[in-house]
Amino acid sequence: MRKLFSACASLLSLATMPVVGIAQSGSTQISITPTSSQKVIAGASDRFTGTVRVQSLFDAKQPSRSSGGQVTFQPGARSAWHTHPLGQILIVTDGVGWVQQWGGPVQVIRNGDVLWIPAGVKHWHGATPTTTMTHIAFQEQLDGTAVNWLEKVTDEQYRLMK
Repeated sequence: MRKLFSACASLLSLATMPVVGIAQSGSTQISITPTSSQKVIAGASDRFTGTVRVQSLFDAKQPSRSSGGQVTFQPGARSAWHTHPLGQILIVTDGVGWVQQWGGPVQVIRNGDVLWIPAGVKHWHGATPTTTMTHIAFQEQLDGTAVNWLEKVTDEQYRLMK
């Protein structure tokens, strides 16, 4: 548990820094990625339901396997069910949302909450029907894969979560 808190604290300090650039492999210089150069795209319709904005903050650069992004869910928007081969850390930075592990209850997540989702755990996360939610996500790649996308959370499943 102490290691998890230490990892979360380290990642949180990265998330709150005004600079989130990662230096390329072999470089001995700090790399800055200005906000203006960070692309914001609509969440892919095969991976998300509703209006979702995804901003890539940094990609994995060797030897690192870590990548991170900021995801904003409008009311009613959510991810599809998915897993991560090496787990995921989410830091909620705004709003109120939901997260659910396959077969478990829906849990409310709020601004400031830090979530650890273990490797291989099938789950989804997103906004509630009436609130927006933004989180920063950190995950590592295994053999080039950071996420395994599965089926969508249906509207019926989502409505039953209230």
